[in-house]
Amino acid sequence: MREPRWWAELSLIGVVYAAYTGGRLLVRGDEAAAVGHGLAVLRLEGLLGIDAERPLNRLFTDVPALGIPADFAYASLHYLVTPAVLVWLFRRRPAHYRAARAWLMTATLLGLVGFTLLPTCPPRLLDAAHGFTDTMAHFSAYGWWGGEASAPRGLGGMTNQYAAMPSLHVGWALWCGVMLWRYGRTPVTKALGVAYPLLTTVVVMGTANHYLLDAVAGAAVMGAGFLLAPRALRVVDRLRGTTARTAGTGEAPPVVSGGCETFAGEHIPGQRSVATAADDTSTPAR
Repeated sequence: MREPRWWAELSLIGVVYAAYTGGRLLVRGDEAAAVGHGLAVLRLEGLLGIDAERPLNRLFTDVPALGIPADFAYASLHYLVTPAVLVWLFRRRPAHYRAARAWLMTATLLGLVGFTLLPTCPPRLLDAAHGFTDTMAHFSAYGWWGGEASAPRGLGGMTNQYAAMPSLHVGWALWCGVMLWRYGRTPVTKALGVAYPLLTTVVVMGTANHYLLDAVAGAAVMGAGFLLAPRALRVVDRLRGTTARTAGTGEAPPVVSGGCETFAGEHIPGQRSVATAADDTSTPAR
């Protein structure tokens, strides 16, 4: 197997991320349906006794020393840590890079299917009567974001605010954590592998961007991606093999004359067997 080239990997990741971002925008979904799904998630959590979003959100809103760093983490780490781990794997663990990249991309595409089938309003966009505060809007004076998720001010229209289920913030963080734990060689790296997905889960709930079940769904999507990625790699390898055979592998092209050759003394080619042709060539012409 050829080692991946950095420019090809960068192009591939860029294409997949652009498709993912464009797909999110194309499947914004109906607002009423998204709100209904969000309320259904909230009710289910209440029945299960796992609705931890409200107390966390109140804490982050009342304590700026927690809320503001959490907003920065939500707006930036998602886009910084994941590429950094990919680069680290590419440079330091190249034997594991291709499988890890396939896992991440497969899970990301599965997440896009989730956004399509179940557009979900995040807690911060529910009616204020439900008790949630959008901390990013509340503390927007401290960052580059406005009141529309983590998008920079004026670019809120470039994001799908109803893509809450599943939480790929949590899913990608879990992928990063597994990579750091599995391939890191120091206790600090392994500790970061545990802490990062846990911290991300707390942040997405405390900032009212996701429900706890969104985080669970994000982990489930990563699990499904882990199971499907080897199959995806086999399909890609099979397609590459077919393409390589079609393009030619350096072997001599087949004879298209079907055995019709002209020998000494003949003006019209005749169909001859290989043995007959060999006998004729061994007999000198008179």
